[in-house]
Amino acid sequence: MRYIIIGAGAVGGSIGGRLAQAGHEVVLVARGAHLDTLKRDGLRLLTPDGEHRLAIPAVAGPAELGELRPDDVLVLCVKSQDTADVLRQWAGVPVAGANASASELIPVVCAQNGVENERAALRLFQHVYGLCVWLPSQHLEPGVVAAHCTPRSGILTVGRFPDGIDDCVKQIGQDLAESSFDAPVVDDVMRWKYGKLLNNLGNAFEVVSDLTADEDLAERLVEAAQDEGRRALNAAGIPFVGPAERRAVQGGRMDFAEIPGAPRGGGSSWQSLARGTGSVETDYLSGEIVLIGRARGVPTPVNALMQRLSAQFVAEGRPPGSLPLTELAELVERAQQAG
Repeated sequence: MRYIIIGAGAVGGSIGGRLAQAGHEVVLVARGAHLDTLKRDGLRLLTPDGEHRLAIPAVAGPAELGELRPDDVLVLCVKSQDTADVLRQWAGVPVAGANASASELIPVVCAQNGVENERAALRLFQHVYGLCVWLPSQHLEPGVVAAHCTPRSGILTVGRFPDGIDDCVKQIGQDLAESSFDAPVVDDVMRWKYGKLLNNLGNAFEVVSDLTADEDLAERLVEAAQDEGRRALNAAGIPFVGPAERRAVQGGRMDFAEIPGAPRGGGSSWQSLARGTGSVETDYLSGEIVLIGRARGVPTPVNALMQRLSAQFVAEGRPPGSLPLTELAELVERAQQAG
């Protein structure tokens, strides 16, 4: 298999880099200064076991790559707000030696936060797979990605969407397992992704406030959002993995380690604001819970607040974490009282 990593940022760069290190064929898809640096200097992958310079082919998109190969796998690592455009860009690409396009033959793996990407992919592609990403990583500088965990870089749970296991996903899981990841292959991957969604409700709080200012207060605020999420998912009858099951899988397999010169700043949403990308994925995280809650009559005032605040931060170009945590706590309390 050749892995085409669409969105070679923190997660995509880490996955692509580790796959390439293990001898798998990889193409990175990126844009702007990051793409220019990848083409000129290769990928600089920082890990607890050292710094790795990797000469991996990099392109801007399908026009530069040309025809796809029958053994290609598209791995989506873009933020959810960019998924629809990316899918349309790749769906019609011809496959060499076949009278068919990518949409008919090529597997798409959604290695993204949120739960909407797989549904969007299935509208255009016949073969879609979910991947639940537990991969603490960072991309703030062109050409540079840091993956902070050891002994495994992350846990990447994969399965066919909406459910099931086939030979393709077994091979993907095997290749990832050879590449510094644990990669359980499961027949209920969306249950894992909904569990991750609850964890990702903390992303919006990182966008807005410095959670290290008062970790106990921050934990209570995030828990309020997650409690809304659990109630909304339960009302909708959507199964999800809980913290105990997740800890049992993660325990001893991926422990955070400091990397000299690459201190961990924040999660994926925080990094979007830190890099000034002009968008954030909160509509597909906090906003997903708001959507489910509204559909089922479950109030989700905390998540709705965090969705609005995240959008406001992007629109105003505010730096991440710039709202004092005590002020955020007051806003959360008012939202709960009004909601």
